[in-house]
Amino acid sequence: MKLGKILLNSKILSSEVLTKYLMQTSQPPWTSYFIKLKDCENDLKGKTSFNWKIPTGENYHILRTWCWPYLKFHCTKTDPPQDLDMENKFFEIMKKINLGIPLIAYGVAAIFLIKHEEVVHVSDTTQIKIYFLIPEEKGSRY
Repeated sequence: MKLGKILLNSKILSSEVLTKYLMQTSQPPWTSYFIKLKDCENDLKGKTSFNWKIPTGENYHILRTWCWPYLKFHCTKTDPPQDLDMENKFFEIMKKINLGIPLIAYGVAAIFLIKHEEVVHVSDTTQIKIYFLIPEEKGSRY
């Protein structure tokens, strides 16, 4: 994936939203949000637990999953990056074993539980909404 490429099949890349949101919020210690599948291209397929470095050099441990009708991102600032290959494989196997049923239930529940939304400015002319169960206190460690 080439950073800076924003559109793929006329949709915003989920990885670009991830980077832009972390930058827009001044690299928070953690954050957790949903993005609608219909609004973005899921370019991080096969990645559930992974490191993500933003242009400022900060590293985040990302937990990402599909939970229809959303993608869910949980981001925690970590330094140095960790080896997450085994953890990623474990989560991928668990998703396959349980046929994704808990993830569908999580996504459907989120439809009713989401109480807050914010706008991510992907470029000067492109923005996208992301969703939260509750408003986050920016900069909070917990």
